[in-house]
Amino acid sequence: MSNFRGNNAINMDAKGRLAIPAKVREDLADLCGGRIVLTASANRDERCLLIYPEPQWEAIEAQINRLPTMKKSVRRLQRIMLGYATPLELDGAGRVLVPPTLRSFAGLEKRLMLVGQGKKFELWDETRWLELVDDFDDDDDMPPEMEALSL
Repeated sequence: MSNFRGNNAINMDAKGRLAIPAKVREDLADLCGGRIVLTASANRDERCLLIYPEPQWEAIEAQINRLPTMKKSVRRLQRIMLGYATPLELDGAGRVLVPPTLRSFAGLEKRLMLVGQGKKFELWDETRWLELVDDFDDDDDMPPEMEALSL
């Protein structure tokens, strides 16, 4: 399984098509034959899209489906992540068409950021991404696991 990292500034055309950068495209071709699943992030504060290689998504989807549905937060997560999940395949030029519902959800315009997150990518509107990385909220509690990190 690839370890996706780094970020790429990319553009989306007026029809909602975006070209996956060559290195990422190669990794996706090797890993999943260019078959991906695009879905919405269930994090209320971070309106972005998630891109999973199809095999990785299948494992995530199984985990989500096993959650108990009597909790409101679980149903919300399922409605967002499963309800927006869209299987896609990179075309010969390494492009995908982002459905209008997902573009609207994440507020995607022309300029985007593709951000590696280990086993998946996040797709952000560039302006929202820059706002996020510039926002240092000192009120956010740091979990003990992070306090032990030495970077």
